[in-house]
Amino acid sequence: MNRPSLTGVLVREVVNFSAYWRATTFSSTVEPTIYLLAFGFGFGSLVSEVAGLDYIEFVGTGVVATAVLFSSAFPAMFSTFVKYKFQRTYDAIMAAPVDAREIVTAEALWIAARAGTYGCVPLLVAIAFGLDPRAGMLVVPFIAFTAGFGWACFGITIAARMNSIENFNYVISAVLTPLFLVAGTFFPITALPELASVLAQVNPLYHCVELVRHAAFGFEPGADAIHVGALLAFGAAMWWLAGVSMQRRLVD
Repeated sequence: MNRPSLTGVLVREVVNFSAYWRATTFSSTVEPTIYLLAFGFGFGSLVSEVAGLDYIEFVGTGVVATAVLFSSAFPAMFSTFVKYKFQRTYDAIMAAPVDAREIVTAEALWIAARAGTYGCVPLLVAIAFGLDPRAGMLVVPFIAFTAGFGWACFGITIAARMNSIENFNYVISAVLTPLFLVAGTFFPITALPELASVLAQVNPLYHCVELVRHAAFGFEPGADAIHVGALLAFGAAMWWLAGVSMQRRLVD
């Protein structure tokens, strides 16, 4: 890894982001907030408590993972595809001493930084509606960053392997939507059938949800070590796969 190369790509992303940050911020924060309000007050009027928590608190902490997903995987897929397929941005960058792995790393870090910021918005909304602020919540941006990095690399991998932007519909419908629904955001995964509950525990979004809840209501060192390890393993695996996929797309 060449640090000046990473810095150059990151600076380019920051400069470009200044031109469209309003629209991106709106879409990445308003939709998860709507989920929070709709489920929190909709189902909350029917279900007062879940897992010993007020339902609005249960959903408010869980929706952080939704905000992370919306602000990482989706932008990574569409933005990456447009940059290499239509704009030829990456071809221009690689004319400088920057390789595909450095492009992937810089892009994923930038997207993860945004996810770490946007992921805090549902939590702030939940606090406004009664969730007690706690010191542990200060680590939520880092949790969101770690999860966002993995999902950003996932999105880059998908973009590098697709030949048409319409093919993203397969991934969104068959992969991201089911993972989003069985992450423990709106109901405990223990409510699922036994096999589905076991499978849900390999869902990276589930580990993000659990870490955020523990940050808000009390850490569990043993369980949290597993959740952190799962997110780090997911991020490392996706980073490697994204680098290989983008190398093949741009060079091979």
